[in-house]
Amino acid sequence: MLLALVRAALGTGFTFLMTALGAASVFFFAHEPKPQAQNGLLGFAAGVMTAASVWSLLLPAIDQARQLNTLPAWLPAAAGLLVGAVFLALLDAALPRLRRVLLPEGQRQNALLMTAITLHNIPEGMAVGLAFALSTQLESSLAAASALALGIGIQNFPEGAAVALPLRREGRSRWAAFVGGMLSGAVEPIFGVAVVLAASGVSAMMPWLLSFAAGAMLYVVVEELVPQARSRAGTTGFVLGFLIMMILDVALG
Repeated sequence: MLLALVRAALGTGFTFLMTALGAASVFFFAHEPKPQAQNGLLGFAAGVMTAASVWSLLLPAIDQARQLNTLPAWLPAAAGLLVGAVFLALLDAALPRLRRVLLPEGQRQNALLMTAITLHNIPEGMAVGLAFALSTQLESSLAAASALALGIGIQNFPEGAAVALPLRREGRSRWAAFVGGMLSGAVEPIFGVAVVLAASGVSAMMPWLLSFAAGAMLYVVVEELVPQARSRAGTTGFVLGFLIMMILDVALG
C-alpha cells in the first residue's frame, strides 16, 4: 500500500506541476493563445484522454475482471463507464445553480471555466492514482501508468493557462491569476491519493473504479474539449494526441 501511495503521489504531483507551469504563463503573456493554437491544444488533450481511457483504464479493467472470473469481463467496464459519465453529468448540471447563488454576474464566466477544468481534473487524478495503484499489482504496468501521467501532464499545461489568463484579463494581479490556475490542478494529487486509499485491499473493486474514471474522462472529452476544438487544428491535435498516447501505452506498457 505504501508503494502505491508513493507512486500515486509522484504521478499526480507531476500532473499538478504541469498545471502550475501552464498557469505561470500569466507572467509572460497578457492574452490567451491564438484560437488555432488553442484548438490544437484542446484537440491534443482530447486525443490523449480518449486513448488513455481505452488503453490505460478500460482494457486493464476488463483484464482484471477476467482474472477475478466472478462476472462477465465486460460488465464492470461497461457499468463503471456508464456510472462515471452519469456522475459527472449530474455534477456538471448541479454546478450552474450553485454558481448563480454564490457568485455575482461579472464573475460567472471565469468561475464556469475554472470549475469545469477543476471538475475534469478530478477524474484525471483518479485515473493516474488508480493506474499507479494497479502498477503494484500487475507486471509491466508501471510504464503504462507513467505514460498516462505524461499524457495528462502534457494536456494540463494549456489548462493551467486557460484558467490563469482569463483571471488576469479580469483584472486580477499576476500572482492571484497564477494561484487560481495552479489551484485548479490541486485536486489531482488529492483525489489520486484518496482513490488509492479507497482501493487498497479491495482488488475486486479495481475494474469498477478504473472504468468509472474512464467514463468520467470520456464525458469531459465529449462535453467540453471536442466542442471547443472543432476545427482542422483541433482534429489534427486530436489525432496526434490519440496516436502518441496509444504508442506510449502499447510500447511502454
